[in-house]
Formats: sequence, structure tokens, C-alpha cells
Amino acid sequence: MREWWIHVGLICIPLVAVYLHVPPPQLSPALHKWHSGGEVFHFRGRRIFYRDSYGALGSSDVVILLHGFPTSSYDWNKIWEPLTQRFHRVIALDFLGFGFSDKPRPHHYSVFEQASVVEALVARLGLSSQRVNLVAHDYGDTVALELLYRCVDQNRTGHLTLNSLCLSNGGLFPETHYPRLLQRLLKDSTFLAPLLTRLTNYMIFKKGIGEVFGPYTQPTDAEFWDMWTSLRYNDGNLVLDSILQYINQRLIHRERWVGALTSTFVPLHMIYGPLDPVNPHPQFIPLYRQLVQRSTVTILDEHISHYPQLEDPTSFLNAYFNFIHSF
Repeated sequence: MREWWIHVGLICIPLVAVYLHVPPPQLSPALHKWHSGGEVFHFRGRRIFYRDSYGALGSSDVVILLHGFPTSSYDWNKIWEPLTQRFHRVIALDFLGFGFSDKPRPHHYSVFEQASVVEALVARLGLSSQRVNLVAHDYGDTVALELLYRCVDQNRTGHLTLNSLCLSNGGLFPETHYPRLLQRLLKDSTFLAPLLTRLTNYMIFKKGIGEVFGPYTQPTDAEFWDMWTSLRYNDGNLVLDSILQYINQRLIHRERWVGALTSTFVPLHMIYGPLDPVNPHPQFIPLYRQLVQRSTVTILDEHISHYPQLEDPTSFLNAYFNFIHSF
């Protein structure tokens, strides 16, 4: 009997230690450089991290990059410099609850609030009267659709003027979106979620993220670690369940967001990695083409999955520049 309790204790003690506190990992030199190159502004008392780089001379074009879940603006690091050679300003932010931005808890995270964060940043940078180009991925796609809705809404409730919108591998349609198991557990389980957010470690995270990359385009160990570090910054792992309510919000507000996408005259483009298990081929693209007939589409090589801007940055850029030069 005594030996049984000893074994239980040996298992439970490290689990309790993990549950109570694990110090966040240190920033790598690459991630530290990204952080150092950014700034912070305040939105409703919360600190929001962003980067704003001036690039091409003789151009007034602005592009704003909206990242996905559960990562951060660092998702755009592989295409940042080429974008600065084409655009006058390249801007990206970490949404509230992500990356180097504040991660309040408890907090009701919503796509509507994130869209307002983007509008506040645009106003802060003096770009409210300028036409801007949006490039979005995953979670950022839905934020972009809310911004689009505010532009096309007849009451003109938005504070952003869109010149173009480029989407990539996002769950635009609930009927073709397949969240990962851990995401489903976190968004729906009020009992398990607090436990799972604390017990999720680097190996669980790495396995989950690795499953949405192609087998030949996996991140390096350093890249996996940077994703994990940005997630753990300010205890971001503890707000995952709250942020994941965006999946339920997509279902509730489908008519609003898909309606904006199908009715807009803003130039649209979709860049799609067809190996994506979250928005899989062939379900996703046929539905997109059927509903969004004004949009052009680029389907990347068959081995590219959910993170096309990281898995094949050259092809992603080529597709985007072809789109930008087409109108």
C-alpha cells in the first residue's frame, strides 16, 4: 500500500508543479530582434504590440498583416523584407491575447474587439483616410471579414478604407472548418479547459502545430520554439480557451461575415495551401469559388498546408504580388 502512494506522489508532484507555474522560456535572438523592432500602443487600457516599417520610396501603398491562431505577428517574418521593397509601409500587430500584446484574464475575447484594435492602430498611425491593403491568415481572416463588413455596411460603421483584401487558409465557412481535437476541448469544456491550458507543454504544442504543416515543410526546432515562446509570453497559454470562442462566433455570425465577403466590390484574393487539415481540400476551395465569385484564387503546391506564408514564402509572395499588380 505504501509503495502505491509513493508512485502516485512521484507522478502528482511534478504535475502539480507544472499546473501551478512554469517559467516562460527566454526569447531567442531572432524573436528578441522582432520584439525590439516593434512598438506598443494602448487600446482600452491594454498594451498592443505592433511593427511599422517604412519601405519602398515613391510609393504610398500600405499593407497591414493579420496573423492567425495561436501564433503572432512573427508569422510574417519570412516575407517582411520583400514586402517593404514593394510597399511604402508594412504594418503588423499582435492581437489582444497573442504574442507580445497583453493577455488579460478573465476576458471576453471577440473578433469584434480585435477588429476594433486594428482600427485603433490605423487611427494612431494616421491612416484612417488612406486606402490600405489587408493580408490575413487563419484567425486574421475572420477579423478581416469583420473589418470588411464595417466597410460595406450601409451605415459605414468602420474606420478603415480597404484597397484590397488577400485571405489565406482561414475557417471562413463553419461547414468546411475542422478544428483540432485540443481546440474543440478548449472551446467547449468549461471543466477541462483550465486544466488543459496549464498542462499543455512544449511537446504537446509542437505536435499540434506540426500536424497543420506539410510533411516536407515542417518548422525547424528553433521555429517551433519561437512559436511556443511567443505563446507563453505573458502566460498566453492560460487564455487559449477564451480566445477559441472565435470558432463559435464564426458560426453565430456566419451570415454577417460571409455576406460581407460575397457582396463586396473590394478586390479579393485567396492564397491556399491544399494540404490543410483544418480547411481541407477539396471541400473548401469549391465552396469558396461558388460563394465568392469575384475573388481570384491561387492554390499552392500540393505539399503546402495551413501556414503557406511560412511553408512557401516565395510562392506566397509571387501570388500576392500578381494579385496586387492585377488591379
